[in-house]
Amino acid sequence: MNEFNYHSSLQGFIEGMIREKQSLGYKYDSSVRLLYQFDQFCLNYSRVDAAITKKLVFAWIQRKPNESLATLQTRASVVRQLALYVTRLGVQAYVLPKNALPKALGYTPYIFSDKEIAALLKQVDACQFCTEVPLRHRIMPLLFRLLYGCGLRISEALNLRLQDVDLNAGVLTVIDGKFNKDRLVPMSLENTSHCRGYVKAVHLFSGENAYFFPAPTGQAVTKGNVYKNFRRFLWQARISHGGWGKGPRLHDFRHTFAVHCLRQWVLQGKDLAAYLPILKTYLGHDSFRDTSRYLRLTAELYPDITAKVEHAFGHVIPSMGGDDHETD
Repeated sequence: MNEFNYHSSLQGFIEGMIREKQSLGYKYDSSVRLLYQFDQFCLNYSRVDAAITKKLVFAWIQRKPNESLATLQTRASVVRQLALYVTRLGVQAYVLPKNALPKALGYTPYIFSDKEIAALLKQVDACQFCTEVPLRHRIMPLLFRLLYGCGLRISEALNLRLQDVDLNAGVLTVIDGKFNKDRLVPMSLENTSHCRGYVKAVHLFSGENAYFFPAPTGQAVTKGNVYKNFRRFLWQARISHGGWGKGPRLHDFRHTFAVHCLRQWVLQGKDLAAYLPILKTYLGHDSFRDTSRYLRLTAELYPDITAKVEHAFGHVIPSMGGDDHETD
């Protein structure tokens, strides 16, 4: 089923939930490791029996030294999913409330300007062949175009398989994205054309299950590798970086995509009441509030359209606050 073996009294529940997720078509890869860590934690927690108790959960969510709130929230979320699975089986389990943990400190997304996007893509396109990573000069130009042009999360882009890219329809299939959601992501004609050329150059003899952006090992290119290239492209494009945790970040391409979409729609006089649900679905957001944050960002960044946005949608634009962290 996976590379981990579970040995705690919760073994049956853990393996059952993984089977359920995977039978529904989810890869459910990243959570498996966290469940293994939770299983090991349970083995060392002397008071645990075959039940998920409140004491066990609160012991698990004690924040570790130097652990970010985002990492803590991820650890808590996986065990919350396990508790929900157990309760569906009719067994009593403590389900951690959604808002039980403090929210991460706010991060103001970096929205690239049109000029900065053009400068970045110019440097990405100039990426040279590298013997250690022989496909780098082909992967990076397309990868960064999909991050910006489709608003993909970096994990969603790197998890794409060849079979997930429909070159005829020009549609990407995101499997098991955030919140375990699948969704279809239409591409522009230009990006579809880029994908066709890329497939001819990279995947002429690949199986349909091959990673779309492969490393030399056959696995997907790592996020760390992409980030290292990203920092170099920023420097070459003369875009300053504020240091670790301050951005710009890879995830800011997604923020920029959303804000640029809203800017275009407002200037075109589109009915945002009709278009916001489309953007929510396209981005794979869990709630409308995640999408509506981009209205505020759009209004703040482009004063010439602020009045239009606030007049029509001021009631749904969230204020800047400490809860503005990366949830999308």
